[in-house]
Amino acid sequence: MKLQHVKPLQGIVWVRRGFQVFLRQPLAYTALFFAFLFAAFMLVITMRQLGALTVLVLMPLVSLGFMLATRKALGGEFPLPSLFIEPLRGSRRQTAALLQIGLAYAVLSMATMWLADVMDGGKVDALQGAMATGDATAEMMDDPSIQGALVTRLLLTVPLSLLFWHAPALVHWGGKGALQSVFFSVVACWRNLGAFVVYFLTWAAAVLVFGVVATLIFSLLSAPQLMALVAFPATLMFVTAFYASLYFTYADCFADEPPEAEPASLAAPPDAS
Repeated sequence: MKLQHVKPLQGIVWVRRGFQVFLRQPLAYTALFFAFLFAAFMLVITMRQLGALTVLVLMPLVSLGFMLATRKALGGEFPLPSLFIEPLRGSRRQTAALLQIGLAYAVLSMATMWLADVMDGGKVDALQGAMATGDATAEMMDDPSIQGALVTRLLLTVPLSLLFWHAPALVHWGGKGALQSVFFSVVACWRNLGAFVVYFLTWAAAVLVFGVVATLIFSLLSAPQLMALVAFPATLMFVTAFYASLYFTYADCFADEPPEAEPASLAAPPDAS
């Protein structure tokens, strides 16, 4: 695999192509996302904390599954949920590397969450508990310390995500080991940091603009309560389109190296006839 440098504005192209491929086969991508949600829900319900840990371990495999789905969709095929386990059907070395990446991601994710809890004093966890029981208030949501804690968690999560961004794909398509794939993932993200910054900002802008426009429309229609009906399908669309766009970030950052030319001494002799 050959590392490539892309321009910062390519980040916008990644977002656009993610939406395009999602809209090409929205039912397939929606089915993939719901299959993932159902599997995660069942793991957490049946195994509690061990199930939650298992979900974290499988997250790199989930991102690779969506990359495979996008590659299938671009080829005109209908992606199926079985793509999530397709990488595990490879060689033992490849399967071991994917599991090592998943374990490393899970451990670092838990360390990140612990560090975030220490830094914000557990305020975000308290807010999540209040929201789950319906005790959350507007004052809690507007608390500057809560908003600052959310920003802190975001700043801790993004570097962790970039650390493993390309790693599963490099194992599956590039034949790299776990450490090699993480190393090249970091190098690719750092070398193309401008494109990734634009990529994340474009996603944030798209969500913000949609929210503002939808709120304005329903306010003009004097039906703000309908916003709740739009929120879920909109969230589903944005999250699924985001996962659909992951393949393009990989395909532009890495390219298959062309085979070396055959030496002249080994070339077939010309036909004497």
